[in-house]
Amino acid sequence: MADEELAALRQQRLAELQAKHGDTSDPSQQEAKQREAEIRNTILAQVLDQAARARLSNLALVKPDKAKAVENYLIQMARFGQLPGKVSEQGLIEILEKVSQQTEKKTTVKFNRRKVLDSDEEDDY
Repeated sequence: MADEELAALRQQRLAELQAKHGDTSDPSQQEAKQREAEIRNTILAQVLDQAARARLSNLALVKPDKAKAVENYLIQMARFGQLPGKVSEQGLIEILEKVSQQTEKKTTVKFNRRKVLDSDEEDDY
């Protein structure tokens, strides 16, 4: 009985972890994700030249969220016919600058100086 309960708890915990991380064992969902990735790669191969693809893949290693945003932007522009030809590396750099400006976070530093009673301030020599 204890072994069956332990196995059931393990199975339940495994299902919770898979649901939490989005890792599903459903082959149809995995196939759909794979097809979507292939379509994205095909569109990007048609839109970007070799140097731009290399730059985008390097960006994906460092900042995957920014690379995904740029990919989505390029795919959207390609679908609406706003790209006249293949995007060069310099064109990709300009697009990266646009995306960076849109997603730029302002960092502010605020010093909270607390006045501490210091015995040195009140000394009357």
